[in-house]
Amino acid sequence: MAPQTRRPARNTTPLATRVAKAIATTPVQDIHTHLYDPAFGELLLSGIDDLLVYHYLVAEAFRYLTVPFEAFWRLSKREQAEWIWQELFLERSPVSEACRGVLTTLEALGIDVRRRDLRQIRGWFSAQDPRRHVDRVLDLAGVSTVCMTNSPFDDLERPVWERGFRRHDRFKSALRIDPLLLDWKKSCKTLQAWGYKVSPALTPRTLGEVRRFLGDWSRRLESGFLMVSLPPEFTFPDQTEAARLIEGAVVPHCTETGQPFALMPGVRRGVNPRLRMAGDGVGLSRLEGLRNLCDAFPETRFAVTALARENQHELCVLARKFRNLHLFGCWWFLNTPSLIGEMTQMRTELLGLSYTPQHSDARVLEQLIYKWRHSREVIGRVLVQTYDALESTGWRVSEGELRRDVGALFGGEFARFSTPAPAPAAMRHR
Repeated sequence: MAPQTRRPARNTTPLATRVAKAIATTPVQDIHTHLYDPAFGELLLSGIDDLLVYHYLVAEAFRYLTVPFEAFWRLSKREQAEWIWQELFLERSPVSEACRGVLTTLEALGIDVRRRDLRQIRGWFSAQDPRRHVDRVLDLAGVSTVCMTNSPFDDLERPVWERGFRRHDRFKSALRIDPLLLDWKKSCKTLQAWGYKVSPALTPRTLGEVRRFLGDWSRRLESGFLMVSLPPEFTFPDQTEAARLIEGAVVPHCTETGQPFALMPGVRRGVNPRLRMAGDGVGLSRLEGLRNLCDAFPETRFAVTALARENQHELCVLARKFRNLHLFGCWWFLNTPSLIGEMTQMRTELLGLSYTPQHSDARVLEQLIYKWRHSREVIGRVLVQTYDALESTGWRVSEGELRRDVGALFGGEFARFSTPAPAPAAMRHR
C-alpha cells in the first residue's frame, strides 16, 4: 500500500479574503518613480495643482480645450489646474483612469470630493507639514521605499547631489543615462567640461572615461541600477553611438559593479510637440536587440519594461529563455486597470512569480496612493483567480505562503534578481 501523505488542514477563510489580506498588508518596494527625496525641495512635486497638471490630464484636457496650445502654456500652474478641473471634473464626469486617480487620492487623504471645491482642496494641502506629509503618503500607499530616477545631466538636480544632503531612508536611487546614450555629441562636450577625457570618437580611452563617469555617479547616488528609455527602433548590435556605448561602457560597468541595467523601450518623443511633456507617444519595439544583449552578456542582468502592449507576449517568452532578464511594471500608457490585469495574468501564467508586476512611475508624491490602490485591486483579482485554479488541484496555499508570494511580487523578487546569492557549494563543485 502506498504511504499516505498528510495534507495541510484546509483553511476555511475564503480565498479572496486571504489574498486581499496579503495584498493589503504587504509593503511595496516601488522600483521606478520620478519622485525626489524631500531634500530636493520644489523638485518633489506635491499637492492638488501638480496632480491636476500631470501630463496624463493635460493631454486628456486638450481633447476638449479649443484654446491655442501656447495660450494654455502661458498660464501659471494654478491657472492651468483650474482649467483642467473645470474641463475634466466639472464639465463632464471624471471617468478616465487619470481623473479617477485624483479622486481616489483625495478620498484617501480624507478630503470630501463631493463638495467639488478646488479652493478648499488647495487649503487642505497648504496646511500640511511637508516632512510629515511625505511619510503619511507613503504609509497610505503601503509603500516602504521608492526608487527615484536621477540624472547627472539635469541642471536642477545635479547641484543638490554635488553639495550633498541628508538622505531620506525611504528614497532609493537609480542612475538615468538617457542623454549619455541618445545624444552623445552633446554629452561628450558636457563630460569634457566636467573633466572627463572623452572625445567624439568612441575610442577605448573614451569608453574608459565613460566608465569612470558611471562609476563616479553610481557611488555618489548609491544607485541600485542604471536605466534608460529607448526609441522603438533601438537594436543591438549596431553601429549607433547608443549601442556602442552600451557594449563598451555600460555593460562592463554593470557587470563589474553588479548593478542591473534597466531598459525601457518603445517611447516616441515629441509626437505632438505642442503638448510639451504630454506629447510623447508609443511605438512597437524591436526586441531582437534585447535578445542579443541577454545572449551576448549572460553575466549582466537586464530589467525591462516596454511601452507597447503588442510587445508584452514576446517579452514574456524572452524572459523564459534568459534568466538574466527581469520584467517589471506596466509602464505609462499601460498603467490602466484593464491592461494591468491582462499583463499580470499573462506574466503569471508564463513566468510564475519571477517578475515584478508593477511600479508606480509616479511624478507627483500623492500619485503613489492611487497608483498602488488601483494596482493592488487588479493584481489581487488576478491572484484570486490564479490561486483558485491552483487549489482546485488539491494544493493548499497557507496564509504564510500567500504573504511570501506577494512579497516577492511587491519588490522581493526584484531585490533577489538585483543581488543574486552565490550558488550552493554542492552546485559549484559539480
